[in-house]
Amino acid sequence: MTQRRPIATRDRKWAQRAASWLAHKDITPNQISQASILCAVFAGTAFWLSGGASAVWLIIAALSVQARLLCNLFDGMVAVEGGRAESDGPFWNEAPDRYADIAILVGMGFGVGVPALGWAAATMAVLTAYTREAGAAQGLEPDFSGPMAKQHRMALATLAAVFAVFAPVVFGLVTLELALWVIFLGTAFTALRRGKRMIAALKSR
Repeated sequence: MTQRRPIATRDRKWAQRAASWLAHKDITPNQISQASILCAVFAGTAFWLSGGASAVWLIIAALSVQARLLCNLFDGMVAVEGGRAESDGPFWNEAPDRYADIAILVGMGFGVGVPALGWAAATMAVLTAYTREAGAAQGLEPDFSGPMAKQHRMALATLAAVFAVFAPVVFGLVTLELALWVIFLGTAFTALRRGKRMIAALKSR
């Protein structure tokens, strides 16, 4: 059963070269996963300090989100393609993603003065992952479907940060707040969709 999230970037030559370079250094996949948590904390803090409008902090936030995703890409590639998998790798492969969701989304919420919305979006993000893992625990193929899977919400967070540099307010809402609403509603729908697909798969056995 395929346990890895399908990522097109994994097949890019630059990604393969970078992963190969890391695999030959004294850097473990778990350390890369741990670095992704730091990147997420930087991103969440930058979102918070941005107040939804500071160009400098918004750019730092966007770059930190992307750095987090690169860490998330390379930890798996070094572990699998590089043959450096560790016994506790499954924990470090999954847990940092949840910490990152919370740090980034809650940071966005505090940044625009609606922390409850940030926490709500983070809760739904964690719920989507829980639903996927609940299905996998029953022997089902992991469900990485969207519309607000990890790569989608991180892409939206990045785009919102960049867009907010030029347009801090859209449709009467702070741009980051609008992005959070989309993430919250999208992840809630995704969790329900994955749950429905899981129930159907279990019933079809």
